[in-house]
Amino acid sequence: MTHKTLLPLAALLGGTALAQTAPPTLDSGDTAWMLMSAALVLLMTPGLAFFYGGLTRAQSVLNTMMMSVVSIGLVGVLWMLAGYTLAFGEGGNALIGGLSHLGLEGLAGQLTGTVPTYVFAAFQAMFAIIAVALISGAVVERMRFGAFVTFGALWSLLIYAPLAHWVWSADGWLFKDGALDFAGGTVIHISAGVSALVAARVLGPRLGYPRAAHVPHNVPLVLLGAGLLWFGWMGFNAGSALAAGQTAALAFITTLVAPAAAMLTWLAWEARQGKPTAVGAATGAVVGLVAITPACAFVSPWAALLIGVLGASASYWTLNLKTHLRADDTLDVFACHGVAGIVGALLTGALAWTTGSGKAVPEQLLTQAVSVVASLLYAGMGSFVLLKLVNVLTPLRVTATQELTGMDLHAHREQGYSQPETELGAPVFLGGD
Repeated sequence: MTHKTLLPLAALLGGTALAQTAPPTLDSGDTAWMLMSAALVLLMTPGLAFFYGGLTRAQSVLNTMMMSVVSIGLVGVLWMLAGYTLAFGEGGNALIGGLSHLGLEGLAGQLTGTVPTYVFAAFQAMFAIIAVALISGAVVERMRFGAFVTFGALWSLLIYAPLAHWVWSADGWLFKDGALDFAGGTVIHISAGVSALVAARVLGPRLGYPRAAHVPHNVPLVLLGAGLLWFGWMGFNAGSALAAGQTAALAFITTLVAPAAAMLTWLAWEARQGKPTAVGAATGAVVGLVAITPACAFVSPWAALLIGVLGASASYWTLNLKTHLRADDTLDVFACHGVAGIVGALLTGALAWTTGSGKAVPEQLLTQAVSVVASLLYAGMGSFVLLKLVNVLTPLRVTATQELTGMDLHAHREQGYSQPETELGAPVFLGGD
């Protein structure tokens, strides 16, 4: 099994990566699976809204959830207008796609592999949507809603789309170099994780941080969100096979094993330091999902278990050292997505031999390291520039009064609850002046 046969996202796009002996034909079974997978991935963003919303204060739950929800509308339109063609348009170069499919022009009646290209474009749109939504977790409770929307629009077109082209397009330089990223560890999780860390640093910490402990206001919402994310992630990973076959089957089983192992690992670490928690179980599962994403169709089930254990351990201890990052990443996006994404990308290179894919281990590890560094540098520096640009157009941060009273009424003139000022919803100061 070769790298190119395992990575149809890029190989099936332009015909330049794989010589085909016969024209592809539409397969109704594959098409049905991809339609379902796209719907599953779309569900992940509302799932993320529940997950993030439960972790915040009651006074900001709606604003937190709205940052995820608005990403569906915002990126859904931008992907149609320009995002898809910048990522996958023919006639591009190693860095960016061509402009032949602005407004999704020229896709009618076309196939990507055995499915309509419209279906492939919709499936990829769901990836672009959740990538923007993930970043919001680092800036909730203090970033202006309009500023986030503006940044999200620019980030989607200028950061996400080029990275998707580098890794998944047959013309992309990382694809040509042999980088393995089956479903978005580099493109989505590393880029969103480092962008979130940069955004948290640019905005500055929440009022009272780190003395004020902003505890989750609704743990059942966190568990609901994690469950929806795991459910949708099956389509996220297995759907990236673009067909209902053996590759999708492998991705599906590894997407079960890795997060299960990661959840148990996270709970074990918590038990050593105190008590296992529901938030820990949910977080561990999500971290395992992140870690297995780049590797899900390149490694065996036992290797997936190892990825889950190591990914969860790395994220857990990064989170415990959070204050050393010198940035108030509100919901630990970098620790859970950036770090787990890095671990997953590197372990993909180390363990791809378990299914006979990829290059020799040392060479593949070097290729994976290059892709990780490229994603970190491009997304990190690019996000810094975009945030500074947005700050010229509109202030990034709400006032101190608005932050203390909560974001919901200020940003949306709505409340998540009839009495949002609950004991658990308010900051708990740990001491000092």
